[in-house]
Formats: sequence, structure tokens, C-alpha cells
Amino acid sequence: MSAEALALAPTDLLVGGEWRPASTGSTMDVHDPSTTEVLARVADGTVEDAMAAVGAAAAAGPAWAATPPRLRAEVLRRAFTLMTERAELLAALIVLENGKALPDARGEVAYAAEFFRWYAEEAVRAAGSLSTAPAGANRILVLQQPVGVCVLVTPWNFPAAMATRKIAPALAAGCSMVLKPASDTPLTALAIGAILSEAGVPDGVVNVVPSRRSGAVVSAMLHDPRVRKLSFTGSTEVGRVLLREASDCVVNTSMELGGNAPFLVLDDADVEEAVAGAMIAKMRNGGEACTSANRFYVHSRVAGEFSKGLATAMDALVVGPGLEPGTQVGPLINQAAVDKVSELVEGAIDGGARPLAGGGSVDRRGWFYRPTVLGNVDPSSAILREEIFGPVAPIVVFDDLDEAIRLANDTEYGLVSYVYTGDLARGLRVSEALEAGMIGLNRGVVSDPAAPFGGVKQSGIGREGGHDGLLDYLESKYVAVQW
Repeated sequence: MSAEALALAPTDLLVGGEWRPASTGSTMDVHDPSTTEVLARVADGTVEDAMAAVGAAAAAGPAWAATPPRLRAEVLRRAFTLMTERAELLAALIVLENGKALPDARGEVAYAAEFFRWYAEEAVRAAGSLSTAPAGANRILVLQQPVGVCVLVTPWNFPAAMATRKIAPALAAGCSMVLKPASDTPLTALAIGAILSEAGVPDGVVNVVPSRRSGAVVSAMLHDPRVRKLSFTGSTEVGRVLLREASDCVVNTSMELGGNAPFLVLDDADVEEAVAGAMIAKMRNGGEACTSANRFYVHSRVAGEFSKGLATAMDALVVGPGLEPGTQVGPLINQAAVDKVSELVEGAIDGGARPLAGGGSVDRRGWFYRPTVLGNVDPSSAILREEIFGPVAPIVVFDDLDEAIRLANDTEYGLVSYVYTGDLARGLRVSEALEAGMIGLNRGVVSDPAAPFGGVKQSGIGREGGHDGLLDYLESKYVAVQW
């Protein structure tokens, strides 16, 4: 399966409908996190390549914008069909370059493909409006038009879904684009580029430029006046840099940045359901997700039962290579990720935390870390202030709900929060009090292509998914007219 999966992904740049090497002929290695071995060598794009891609997108943009919405929708629907038909191979490709367990990868492919289907349906709903001015002097005509050439920058943790979540609404709106995927996981993005070409996306509308020169390449594109939109998913630190870069030419920006999700278990929660939800919220993608539950605040009345249940469930997880039968947790993305998680766990233990499960790397080749639960965590511990991005669940016990909400909100981030309670009204009150763009109320997962995904505070700007995601790629043009 591995060879067949790798065959899905071209290893050159996609620029103007052509697969071509980098202008310097340089390549970059893509590693298998489960073995650390080189999987493939992919063209390492340069600033010159990025400018060529912007030129191709600018040339192809007007014709795509003028394409009837129904025809754009049919192209997106074909892309959904092709992804669905090749789901097993695409999932294997994700496992090979990202490391996640195969069941996780299958879920990602299904989720990623759904963005093409959803925006195939939304493409015909970019409706404007017509109204009468309050004074009655004229009509107010509002048109929705594509924003223009887009630069899409995606992370390594969901190499398919983070690409389609941006590409699909951009195509539906009538935009052309340059996709710059994460250098750790470019193969899935290149495979999606090939699928889109096969589905009928015109040459130049979607360009894919992997590069290890991320800063220089993205900066150059943002300073090209033909680029009118940046959509970025990644860390808050990099997001701040890109916002500054985008300000030079006042580029429209959408930012889906870091998270530090609290998971609140109230005294009246169904503990068994809370543990099950925690396993989903914590261990999706092995904990390497911006939506991952990062801090667990559990009422003292249920803390013992919850902690024991979560530790037992985490201890039972099978760790191994993602394609190995029975594997539930694959490796982390690279050695730096293992080092960071190890440092956070060791710091928490030095501060008095007690390992209830796991705690340490796995004695085997590859970038593995054992699923870990920490009890007795100091509320001031660094592990509660930083995004862990690994399979570690730190637990803090509380008695006062208002104090738990204060602790949950005591962060610069505000992407998602989770609440478990047996009282719906109470849960809704807590949901309103939590400073987050999304709330999982008695649910361990919030992501849905039909829902607006995004955060508040330093977790981002704008929304992806749902009808809101289409609007991020459209500009409103007002025409004052009378008759």
C-alpha cells in the first residue's frame, strides 16, 4: 500500500497547470515519523517559483471568477468524488508523512473531502442583496465578488483537511490561489493538487508550491500587489509575523491560530461520558491538534473517578507505526515535537504533578511519546500555559465553578473549550462565559464543514467552514442606483 499511496503525489511544483522542478533544482526530504527515514524528495520552491505561481493565479483568475457558479460547483463535486474513491490511499499517504494512526487518517480524508461537497453546494449561494435606502432616494444594490488571488498557508497536522478547508471555499467564490503546504507534509497537498486538476480546475487556478524557505516565499507573495488574500493556519507566533507582513499591502487576512483548550468537568457530569469525550478531545491526531483539550479542570467531587478513568483509557492505547494493524496512536511529527512535550511533562512533574499514566518517550525507532495523564498539576505550571501538541492530559482539581471559568479564560488563546455537565441550562451559561470561538458542550469534537470554525483573542481572525467560510473569500460591492 505504501508504494501505491506515494504514487498519488507528484514531487514537483504545480504552477500554471504544469508540474515542474524548483527553479534552482533544489529538493527537500520528507520523512516518515515512525522510522525517521526519507520517504520522498520534493521540489523545494523558491521566491522565483512563488512569483511564477502568483502570476499564473492572476492570469487564470478572471476567467474562473466569470465561470458560472453551477460549473464551479460541479468541479468541486468531482473533486469530492475523486477524493472519496481514493480515500484509503490518501489516508495511507497521510500516515506515511504525518505519522497519525490509520483510523485517524481515514477520518481526516472523509472530513477533508466533505469540504469539497459542502462548498459545491455553497458555490451557488453567494447571493447579493437589493434594498431601498431608508430615505427612499435610491436603491442599495450589493454584489458579492471574489476577493482575488489568495495565498493559502497550511500546517502539517491535518495536511488534507487544512488544505481543502481553504481551497474549497476559495474555488466556490471564484478565486484563484497559491497553496503553500507545510514542509513536513507536502505530499498530501500535491496529491490534492493533482486531484483538482483531474476534476477540471483550469490551469493556474490552483498552484501548489512546497518550500522550506517559508518566510521568504510567503513574504514575497504578500508584497505582490496582485495578491489580495492570505489564509493561514498555524501557530500564533507565526500568525503575528504574517499579520505584520500582510499590513504592508493591506492584504485581507484570515487567521486560524493556536489553541489552549480547557476541558471542564462539572460536579454533575456523567463521568463515563466525560472520559469518553476527553479521549476524543485529547487524542484526535494523537494530541497534535489546535482543538486538542490542553487543560483539564475537574470538580473535586468527580476528580478521582475521572482521573482514574482517563488514566486507564490512555494506558490502554496501542502506540506504534500508523499503518501497523491495531495502532491507535502514531508518532509525533519530528524530534523537536518530542523534545517539547518531554520538557513540558518533566517541568510539571518537577513542580509536583504526579504521573497517573505514561510519561516518557517510547523505546523504539521513530518519534513516539507515550499517552500521559498528570494529576495534582499546579495551576501555574507551564504545561497549562503552552499548547502541548502531544498526547498529554494535565488535570487540575477545582471546587468553585467561577474560579474554574476564570482559570479556563486565563490565556491569550480562545479557540475552543469543552464542558461536561448534566444540566443543559448550566452548560449553556458556562458556554456563554467561556472566551472561545467554539464550545463542545457534552461533545469531544466540534469540527464540521457546515459550521463556522475559528477563535477569538489570539487564536485567530475570521471563520472557516459553513457559509461564513465562503464569505471570507468574497468582497461586498455596493452600487447606489435609482429608477
